[in-house]
Amino acid sequence: MKDSRIEKLAKNLINYSIRLQKGEKVLIENFGLQRELVNALVKEAYAAGGYPFVLLKDHSVDRALLMGAQEEQFNMMADFEANVMSQMDAYIGLRSGDNIFEHSDVPDTKMKIHGNTIGKKVHREIRVPKTKWVVLRYPSNSMAQLAKMSTEAFEDFYFDVCNLDYGKMDKAMNALVELMNKTDKVRLTGKDTDLTFSIKDIPAVKCSGQMNIPDGEVYTAPVKNSVNGTITYNTASPYHGFTFENVRLTFKNGKIIEATANDTERINKIFDTDEGARYIGEFAIGVNPFIQHPMQDILFDEKIDGSFHFTPGECYEDAYNGNHSNIHWDMVMIQRPEYGGGEIYFDDILIRKDGRFIIPELEALNPENLK
Repeated sequence: MKDSRIEKLAKNLINYSIRLQKGEKVLIENFGLQRELVNALVKEAYAAGGYPFVLLKDHSVDRALLMGAQEEQFNMMADFEANVMSQMDAYIGLRSGDNIFEHSDVPDTKMKIHGNTIGKKVHREIRVPKTKWVVLRYPSNSMAQLAKMSTEAFEDFYFDVCNLDYGKMDKAMNALVELMNKTDKVRLTGKDTDLTFSIKDIPAVKCSGQMNIPDGEVYTAPVKNSVNGTITYNTASPYHGFTFENVRLTFKNGKIIEATANDTERINKIFDTDEGARYIGEFAIGVNPFIQHPMQDILFDEKIDGSFHFTPGECYEDAYNGNHSNIHWDMVMIQRPEYGGGEIYFDDILIRKDGRFIIPELEALNPENLK
């Protein structure tokens, strides 16, 4: 695939998402060998006066490494990648592939080694807190298949989503950030869902194209021990090569005390990864007007118009609630009418009903105003 939309995306990533400056170093890490966009990013990085570095990876090779993973070896790999990452000012992670289930048969013990080494030393300790970073998917036949679209139609959809006017979205998010920063109690309702928690004194952070492409969410985190009630997610959620459906979580004083799904035993093993896995690290509201339906790709699904995600595991440093875990699992509930509807209340005031913001200061975030 080669067209002007790739060049536009590369310009946006370099100049808007990571704001690359003269003399800065950027690591472009590509899973899937999508050469057109990598080449365009390299050219744009040079045009901005930066120094691009490229790391090419492959999901099937990654699987082969994981299948034989030993902690000593992966600690050495983590040290190697951490040394590279620590010298970078910015990072672009490009993800693509023909099979989202490439890691489905990798044992949990091996995935845990990866999380405790590369995931911790490179991603959580350096990349996220210390660089300007953005992660994106790139269209492939498998993504089109998951979205139940033709390849050509999916490419059109992809570039509508990813080349959205994120500057306009950024301004529209200011009112939601301000309101969340003043809010104490949140209540979420919907089909088989009634959940309450506090977000008092935990910052709200807008995501408008600087960290993910596609983007379109405002996130914070619940006060760790404040979550009570039940949530039933209405979108499928792939995790470690298995697609979970009908996930239902019950909370008491912040902790998941009951979890059921289409594989209840498997999901509880994930929540038993460590103590923090049964607590929530993120609450986020999705607003991307072009993303209407789930496609089992979390970078898209968590931004769905009229959705929110409620995330077991690790919190973010800039919305810190004290929860730490080797997992961070974004699971999505859509509240538009065709998905069963639902409400969001801030301090007992209804701010969004059936996926639409209903108070005047937030109406700019409704889809017709963001396209």
